[in-house]
Amino acid sequence: MADLKLTLVVACALVDADKRVLIAQRPEGKTLAGLWEFPGGKLEPGERPEQSLIRELHEELGITVAEPCLAPLTFASYGYETFHLLMPLYICRRWEGQVTPREGQTLAWVRANKLRDYPMPPADIPLIPHLIDLLL
Repeated sequence: MADLKLTLVVACALVDADKRVLIAQRPEGKTLAGLWEFPGGKLEPGERPEQSLIRELHEELGITVAEPCLAPLTFASYGYETFHLLMPLYICRRWEGQVTPREGQTLAWVRANKLRDYPMPPADIPLIPHLIDLLL
């Protein structure tokens, strides 16, 4: 078995006042286009996961998140064909600004027990039970 490059990506389950979770559909032209995922992205060199998530949420959704509002919930570890993904999932219930799709993505606020109704990348699927346990 070949050694796969480890890719560190950070994701966030934004939870609104009605206990719905925000998911975003990957736009055409991107890898895994059409699948739904939790907002976030790759860490830049020298970034801590929380810094990366704050940056990504601002870039992707136009919101400002304070680091104390990010709480680690769980993580995914998944071997894709060409790389191994390690993805911490944070939960966030407080942010400033209006959630706006800034990168052409479609957004949906979804109840945790309905997340399985949306096709997701394989690494995201094991995160769903943790959100159901927390929010229902």
